[in-house]
Amino acid sequence: MSETINEKAEWFLISTYSGSEEKVKKSLMMRIKSFGKEHEILQIEVPVDYQVKLKGGKRDVAPEKVYPGYVLVKMIMNDETWLIVRKTPNVIGFVGPAGKPNSLTDQEVNIMLKRVGAEEAKANLNFDVNDSVRIISGPFSDMIGVVEEINMNTEKAKVRLMMFGRDMPVELDFINIDRV
Repeated sequence: MSETINEKAEWFLISTYSGSEEKVKKSLMMRIKSFGKEHEILQIEVPVDYQVKLKGGKRDVAPEKVYPGYVLVKMIMNDETWLIVRKTPNVIGFVGPAGKPNSLTDQEVNIMLKRVGAEEAKANLNFDVNDSVRIISGPFSDMIGVVEEINMNTEKAKVRLMMFGRDMPVELDFINIDRV
């Protein structure tokens, strides 16, 4: 029984100049196509997590590289494929002892690739109605309050804070709130 190409292919980690991971991915894809090695170099991944950040006063979901300076490549290792990857601009080399490529286990690859997607990051709330929360930024920073309402459409929550000896409802962006 012969092995399929996918069964022979293994994952390898290549080291790149930090910040050029996407360039390496694009360059490598072009090189694979020009050398006709699509059947030997099967997949290239730059692992990213999507993080929610406050940008210009608005909540923004942006990709953040999990392993800066590294790219995953699923390939059948031979002299030709090694050379194609190794001679790609901005590639430093394969990760392994003395530059000899070490393949990764499926478990290692799954851990590296199983990351938070853009929709998950956007919907990721760590609080619910009636939870005690701490305000982590803005004019009410470090105050503690209780969540009264959550509006998923506007990504805001109404939080009741104790100010000047009385309860005050305040509407805050999700990104400014963290559960206590």
